[in-house]
Amino acid sequence: MNIKAASLAALSLAMGATSVSAGALERAVPSTRVLFEEGNYVEFSIGGATPQLGGQGGLLAPGGAFTGDLLDSFITLGAALKVDLNDRVSFALIFDNPWGVDTEYPLSAGSLYTVNPSFPNTTIPIPGPDGDPLLLRTEANLDSGAVTGIVAVDIGKGFKAYAGLRGQTIEAQAQFPFGSGIGLAGPYTITAENDTGFGWMAGASYERPEIALRVALTYYSQIAHSHATTETVGLAGLGGVAIPTTTTLQTPQAVNLEFQTGVAKDTLVFGSVRWVDWSSFSIAPPVFTAGVGAPLVDFGGDYTTINLGLGRKFTDVWSGAITATAEPPNNTTLTTLGPVDGRYGFGLAATYTQPRYKVTGGINYSFLGETENFAGTNFSGGNAIAAGVRFGFNF
Repeated sequence: MNIKAASLAALSLAMGATSVSAGALERAVPSTRVLFEEGNYVEFSIGGATPQLGGQGGLLAPGGAFTGDLLDSFITLGAALKVDLNDRVSFALIFDNPWGVDTEYPLSAGSLYTVNPSFPNTTIPIPGPDGDPLLLRTEANLDSGAVTGIVAVDIGKGFKAYAGLRGQTIEAQAQFPFGSGIGLAGPYTITAENDTGFGWMAGASYERPEIALRVALTYYSQIAHSHATTETVGLAGLGGVAIPTTTTLQTPQAVNLEFQTGVAKDTLVFGSVRWVDWSSFSIAPPVFTAGVGAPLVDFGGDYTTINLGLGRKFTDVWSGAITATAEPPNNTTLTTLGPVDGRYGFGLAATYTQPRYKVTGGINYSFLGETENFAGTNFSGGNAIAAGVRFGFNF
């Protein structure tokens, strides 16, 4: 097995399925790697992460209290198919979960109270429509799925050009019990119905197989969404006002530079640089924005993520890789829904290869950057462990 075949699978997982995030809401980093697999090829992957992060002070933890762990564990799925249409043209179909949020603040959970009419100096829980105590916590969930179709053309002398269309779906919900503290007339909730948007991607690559050299540069366009949303100010069923609105957003444009080269027998250096235009992204529901004077989600700056790795073939069937990741912080006030500003991490991956299939597994540990949210809560000391496995088959 040559250096190229031995090390690419380890690269693919170390840079993909074990990624914790890539700035802001991003969970799965798109890649054109599958276009360079030999022959007809299909793969399936699953990855998961367990992040930990907490904050102190502000509206979320008054008096310097601690919020508790606010980031939930999550799983991402992926699949890809690459088919050679002829000697020069190939087609790829890729599925991933590009964006996501799973945030829940434990300290904000609890019953909402009112004065006890029998004992004016005491309080009792406010009952909900079902008679049970009414609970409202700070939380947010955002789910997505995307499918990308790509056509690649070998234009000779090591150059390849490719382009494709990308469709994605997004749905979300969030709620804040401290709405009155940020300019709203009480607790606030929002539900955004599922919406589908479309965009495009294009790029080019250069290869020299004899030294395992490859450089690929890819652009991903913005994708616009228009969600039917319901914004509720106050408590639903207890005098709260539910207002149907429309909330638009554009997931950001991005540029990927992926590269690799052989540096010694059975040894490969690889990496990537990814820039994402988060400064142009915001989620601004009309009612929330009018009351607070600021968007619900706004990142204030772009993120650039740098990955570097070293791959090595150990035997005819085993190869591995070590990786390092750096994502410098923006040092700006961030959203309550995902208060992480930058990250630094390292990972390990190993690949078992047979003539018709290969299996790659990996693990990554990251330190999450500290920040402050618009409600005055400071977040620090965060970390995340991610792991994943990918199965690839030639047919």
